[in-house]
Amino acid sequence: MVSVLRQIRVATLFTLATTALFGVAYPLLVTAVAQVVFPFAANGSMLERNGRPVGSVLIGQAFAGPGYFHPRPSAAGAGYDAAASGGSNLGPTSAALVERVAAERDRRGAMQAGAAVPIELVTTSGSGLDPHVSPAGAAFQARRVARERGIPESAVRRVLTEFTEPRQFGLLGEPRVNVLLVNLALDERYPGSAKR
Repeated sequence: MVSVLRQIRVATLFTLATTALFGVAYPLLVTAVAQVVFPFAANGSMLERNGRPVGSVLIGQAFAGPGYFHPRPSAAGAGYDAAASGGSNLGPTSAALVERVAAERDRRGAMQAGAAVPIELVTTSGSGLDPHVSPAGAAFQARRVARERGIPESAVRRVLTEFTEPRQFGLLGEPRVNVLLVNLALDERYPGSAKR
């Protein structure tokens, strides 16, 4: 009986100690270090304009106006919902997926006079929150954005080149363009040119 009570006491103390150490102390330490070393990332990588948050560079968001670059479609919740991140879970033989992709292809293709639409602009990402498109996906939209803003296409392409991020460390991933950053840059450089 004494042995069982001793084991219960040891187990209880061990549980309390590990909970305090790994459930409280360690998360607080990691949070404090992140706030000191990487404060921008630790606070959600939020961008502000005129004192108001306009979005996170890490979370995709909808841009519907024709004068803006559009991100990949999203199946997260009602679209770009960070609280409901996830893909559509539709398989390649799903009629609903085929119909949705065809409709998106037709819609995007109509904006660009029948040009071949890059696959990423008609398919959702695994999270539904991808903030980037490929340089090809951005270039596909450049003519429409320039036309709607009333600025030269070459100016839009210069901004795209400036905001094309290379592979991480020169070898991980693919080159990419952050949709939010490009749209904000266009708004700053050509104010009043976008039709919202």
